[in-house]
Amino acid sequence: MPLDTRPDVLVFDVNETLTDMSPLGACLGAAGLSADVLPLWFAGVLRDGIALTLAGGHAPFSDVAADGLRTLLARDRPGEDPEPLTGRVLAALPELPVHPDVPDGVRALHRAGHRLITLTNGSADTTRAVLAKAGLADCFEAHLDIQGAGGRWKPHPAAYAHAVRAAGVPAGSAMLVAVHPWDVDGAARAGLRTAWLSRTPQPYPSAFRPADVAATGLRDLARRLGGA
Repeated sequence: MPLDTRPDVLVFDVNETLTDMSPLGACLGAAGLSADVLPLWFAGVLRDGIALTLAGGHAPFSDVAADGLRTLLARDRPGEDPEPLTGRVLAALPELPVHPDVPDGVRALHRAGHRLITLTNGSADTTRAVLAKAGLADCFEAHLDIQGAGGRWKPHPAAYAHAVRAAGVPAGSAMLVAVHPWDVDGAARAGLRTAWLSRTPQPYPSAFRPADVAATGLRDLARRLGGA
């Protein structure tokens, strides 16, 4: 449903929200792994990065991602050197495509006057490369990552505070856009408004704070925010 007042800044999650990570399955296949383990690997990266933050530690996305790949290879291809696989996957991240709804949706939101920034647990440089490749670089005013939040992974409040501080707006004037319910919940608890992209049939968890807006993709979100 339309909001009473529209957000000034849209803060986009990147991995899986903007980027289509399915091509990484080919990298796994080249190492003799099943592409079906891709969701397991990425879920493990998020689990371990968030766990480090909860414990007071930190590590960059690339290190946690590489460790997860080494674990999978040791389980499924014991004795095989994991470094070629980790190198291929990490090198493929800046080359990932965006989801089909992203280009039109981002441009519609930008034309409607929304300020757009990104906030990722990964690398801002990787985000920059992905969106430049998609022809969307001019639509975004900033690309942020958790290094500006002391390395604390979303959904830690410091990550969202970093985004609104960089944008120069109060939390309530910003809206997080994400495909991950845990990210939506974290942003809501940090005072941001939220939009959940429901690209799959999976329901939104009842234990999490609900999103202010639920949309099937970015074109739908643009319509719901009056940006079509």
